[in-house]
Amino acid sequence: MSAEPIQYFDRYAKEVRTERIYGEKWLRFAYEQPLGRLFLGLLVRRAFFSHYYGWQMRKRISANRILPFIIEYSLDVDEFLRSPFDFKNFNEFFYRQLKPAARPIAEGDGVAVLPADGRHLAFPAVDAADGFYVKGAKFSLEALLGDAEAAREFAGGAMLISRLCPVDYHRFHFPVAGTPGESRLINGWLYSVSPVALRRNINYLVQNKRMVTRIESPRFGPVLMLEVGATNVGSIRQLYVSNRPAAKGEEKGLFAFGGSCVITLFRPGRIRFENDLLEMSRNHTETFARMGDRLGVASA
Repeated sequence: MSAEPIQYFDRYAKEVRTERIYGEKWLRFAYEQPLGRLFLGLLVRRAFFSHYYGWQMRKRISANRILPFIIEYSLDVDEFLRSPFDFKNFNEFFYRQLKPAARPIAEGDGVAVLPADGRHLAFPAVDAADGFYVKGAKFSLEALLGDAEAAREFAGGAMLISRLCPVDYHRFHFPVAGTPGESRLINGWLYSVSPVALRRNINYLVQNKRMVTRIESPRFGPVLMLEVGATNVGSIRQLYVSNRPAAKGEEKGLFAFGGSCVITLFRPGRIRFENDLLEMSRNHTETFARMGDRLGVASA
């Protein structure tokens, strides 16, 4: 299982594709080899390792990595709000803004949208799922939220896991209109959130540093949004104003360098996910789709 390629369904091409994994050799060594797992426990999961790497990506010389990265991963520079030559370092490029027209927001008061670019798994009843990235591998809501009361409130609800690769647009947005409260930090490790790691141990997601925000939505009821840090993510930056109404698709924050993850939770019976997300997720296959595209519709 560990040597399997990572495959996902591309919503736009309507086909299953194999992911090109950034840093694949290192990732497979760290999570699939005994010596690598020792290195992982002693060094890689710790904050100072990621902070050091983030510091390297803030150096001016790191800007030399930008054009080769764009070419290697075929990024569409026409989407960028700024020219690739305007970034002072790689980290600035990494959390770049896009032109508003590059990510149109699906219309409709009863339509929820994807909070980030990435590869998504959707579970309409989280307690009934047979596993997340592989069959039999699940975590509890209480472990994820670090809050027994919130876990009871959202028990049996719907969950979306949105995994961002290093090549993706790394800002996250509100999936529904509503009023967000203050974000709550849960400190933790910084494991990778790649399926290479999560197929081996799904609990990395609930052991990592994360931030939880409650959104009071008139149409969808209370919604929880979690940003999960990961290896080489320098920081999770919240850019929104708490206790002020936010529009659907409005920017909430950004991740600095590295792969990362956003998890969105709905109460039971409040959303009906799009069929392609559900069909692929039943087979533990992620769906690639972009921020602002349709996530589902209100069902209450």
